[in-house]
Amino acid sequence: MGTARAERPWTHMTFRVTDIQRAKALYSEALAPLGCSVSFDGRYGMNILGVAYSDSTESDGTAADMRIIDGPSPYGGPPATTGCHLAWKAQTHTPVDAFHAAALSAAGKDNSAPSLRPDDHPHCYGAFVIDMEGNNMGAVCHRPEQAAHRNSVSSDGRIYIRIA
Repeated sequence: MGTARAERPWTHMTFRVTDIQRAKALYSEALAPLGCSVSFDGRYGMNILGVAYSDSTESDGTAADMRIIDGPSPYGGPPATTGCHLAWKAQTHTPVDAFHAAALSAAGKDNSAPSLRPDDHPHCYGAFVIDMEGNNMGAVCHRPEQAAHRNSVSSDGRIYIRIA
């Protein structure tokens, strides 16, 4: 029998957007390389989208990490705000690279090409993209990677060279 996964202290997070269909297109494509998919689309009588990854320890087989809502807040309060930072964990560097490429092809704006981030820790490897609402979404691997990766060029022409 394998070791039990560490219990998360939360079940989901919700943030708001102004266009759920654009959010669905971007997040479903960008998060697929990380093993996430749309887990539900529309519930509770509102425009809500669930994005989850498979988790056999959960009763429905998924863990809903993120819920996206458009339109007026169901809780009252001001219109949708931006500037949220969301990052998903990757097990290797490859899904980080694939996340970045998929997000850019789905109209995300490059915020940082896949690269090591030694200011966080020596093995931190991540990539970040700004979504249509101004949210900073990313994928991060915290494990060392032995394989060398290809060089890359960001959408604004910056060249990133990875050294193995």
